[in-house]
Amino acid sequence: MENMDPLGVHTGESIVVAPSQTLTNFEYHYLRELSIKIVRSLGIVGECNVQFALNPSPTMGPVSSQIDYYVIEVNARLSRSSALASKATGYPLAYVAAKLILGKSLMEIKNQVTQITQSFFEPALDYIVVKIPRWDMDKFKGTTEKINSSMKSVGEIMAIGRTFEETIQKGVRMLDIGVQGVTDNNFDLTEEEVLANIKQANSKRIFFIAKALKLGVSVEKIYQLSGIDPWFLYRLLEIIKAERELASVGNAYIRSLQPKQLLKYKQLGFSDKKIGQITGNSEFEIRNLRIKNKITPSVFQIDTLAGEFPAKTNYLYTTYNGSHHDVKPIGDNGVMVLGSGPYRIGSSVEFDWTCVNSSLFLKKYGKKSIIVNCNPETVSTDYDISDRLYFEELSFERVADIYEFEKSSSVVVSVGGQTPNNIAKKIDQYGIKILGTTASNIDRAEDRKKFSQLLDDLKIKQPVWNSFTDMEVALKFSKEVGYPILVRPSYVLSGAAMNLCYNPIELKHFIEKATNINKKHPVTISKYMVNAREIEFDGVAEKGKVKVYAISNHIEHAGVHSGDATIVYPAERVRFFSGERMIEIANQLSKSLNISGPFNIQFMVKDNEVYVIEMNLRASRTFPFISKVTGVNFAEVIVDSFFGKSKEYKIKYPNYVAVKAPQFSFARMEGADPALGVEMGSTGEVACFGDTAEEAYLKSLFSTGLSLTLPKKPIFFSKPKAFGQNWSINFLKKPVRPSLI
Repeated sequence: MENMDPLGVHTGESIVVAPSQTLTNFEYHYLRELSIKIVRSLGIVGECNVQFALNPSPTMGPVSSQIDYYVIEVNARLSRSSALASKATGYPLAYVAAKLILGKSLMEIKNQVTQITQSFFEPALDYIVVKIPRWDMDKFKGTTEKINSSMKSVGEIMAIGRTFEETIQKGVRMLDIGVQGVTDNNFDLTEEEVLANIKQANSKRIFFIAKALKLGVSVEKIYQLSGIDPWFLYRLLEIIKAERELASVGNAYIRSLQPKQLLKYKQLGFSDKKIGQITGNSEFEIRNLRIKNKITPSVFQIDTLAGEFPAKTNYLYTTYNGSHHDVKPIGDNGVMVLGSGPYRIGSSVEFDWTCVNSSLFLKKYGKKSIIVNCNPETVSTDYDISDRLYFEELSFERVADIYEFEKSSSVVVSVGGQTPNNIAKKIDQYGIKILGTTASNIDRAEDRKKFSQLLDDLKIKQPVWNSFTDMEVALKFSKEVGYPILVRPSYVLSGAAMNLCYNPIELKHFIEKATNINKKHPVTISKYMVNAREIEFDGVAEKGKVKVYAISNHIEHAGVHSGDATIVYPAERVRFFSGERMIEIANQLSKSLNISGPFNIQFMVKDNEVYVIEMNLRASRTFPFISKVTGVNFAEVIVDSFFGKSKEYKIKYPNYVAVKAPQFSFARMEGADPALGVEMGSTGEVACFGDTAEEAYLKSLFSTGLSLTLPKKPIFFSKPKAFGQNWSINFLKKPVRPSLI
């Protein structure tokens, strides 16, 4: 594998390509032999990773002294690179390493992917893999987009295709950052500013390179500035040329294109949506056009041996650079489970846990699971977790392609977090059956205006709210109800674009900068309630009836995102009648939305009055935590509810307390403001048990790596004016009475 970025950018921050594309045959075999010598001299048994720095200057013949290289490091363990290599090649490194440690030889270990060859075969690839990091710099106010030898990315994707152009375009879409390809950018910059952003490595450099190529900057100049090999730059230039060619076709002539011309754009990685944007057509129109012309992707296997031997692998990808399928459809016995995509702020291993468990429990009903995901760091993308694994993007286009090829019975959108929920409406409109809660009811919960109206109709209390498309009306409303005001868009994860505003200037700034004001998705503004307590309600319902639930509370006051809050189970500060009211509200909403599957409600309690903040008709990030601390696997209940077989659970009040605490990475983000707010900033979490909340909380703090050395100097606390006279830092209190919930 080779890094697209030159030395100086951490390998976890770089785009990585496999197999290496710019090495000569001589360089490849020379470095291979060096690696084998290093491994043998160190006596390594099991996994190992060797990193080289190679001067890309052309060599003159097979003379070793003319290869200018350095060994950077050797990791005699499972590394980020070796984990990626395992997913990229299909070679089960961890499995083979475990067998080797137990004394087996490579000759004795069967290749678990092919089932017919032994593990001493080196993986061979007849496809290209591209890994792209996922950054969330926008979540860390004050930090820069610059990247270097210190890692800042919070996740990554892995794309598979038959050409670099196809694969890199797939990859940037998989990042789920609102782009349809490498040419998508809205940089209103001069050529000099664009080139400056190419010279300094940053999280958007590939888009700046595409912009420079559009402006006519030469490949040679970009190479001199970036150090990125011209081979990659010329591939990006091919995409730019194709986009220009496609733009010249226009709306009037798109239907007169020869099928082979449309196929060419698909082979270069252009999505239906992107082709539609360029030519002035809708995504559905382009899809119908290519299906009419019988242009559909081929389904290929990852078999570790480039098709040299027949394989029984269920590890698949799609490509337009093929003429056949390696597998046959599963049929209506198959159920597609949509994963969560790349790890990012707000979406991490919690959603993958629910996805994996749901996939496994489908077998209970004789169903075959088909997982679609693109994250090489997850358990869901292990080849032995599902009946079929598609390493593919979580887009409407790809989900529809796989659904139609597999002839599946239905799709599960409620266990993979926000990303599958976001495309639920579109796949439902296309006629794809969704297992569980309907897309229309998902939309009623996700759309802030519709949900707030539902709460009013059911006479369920919520903070004073209204929905606006006009700035002046929004300012007038905010003045009437009083600041602080919470600005909230619809269909977002981790509080993206949410902001707390304390004055009209902030309100105007955050609406203009972070939220698109339009009639399709109007801004919802609500009164922010100071010093309110926040409560989590996780549950599973079947046909509108709640089957299992668990209530936990935040240590922090409402206003800190639930993903950044420290959560205690069982709820330590919920009075009995408040808990009963929450259960009543959950039953009302479940019935009104006819929920079949998971849901999460966030409540606020102030002056013993219960208010609803929001509701998500999907598994929440607290589902794994709640499942582990209650002993009830909520994922199993979710699957049971899909098939009308769930039973009611009465979870007993435990004789222990569990605390889930967030893990932050502010130290990695130079200049980032560590203050917490309504937008999530944590990058991980831990959970610990104890006899008391204090004990469990202390354990969880130690588990995050936090140093609890007592300070030698006084610590000063500032009290925000907006918090009023009753503001307190006493966050752990004994419960008023034991909760009976």
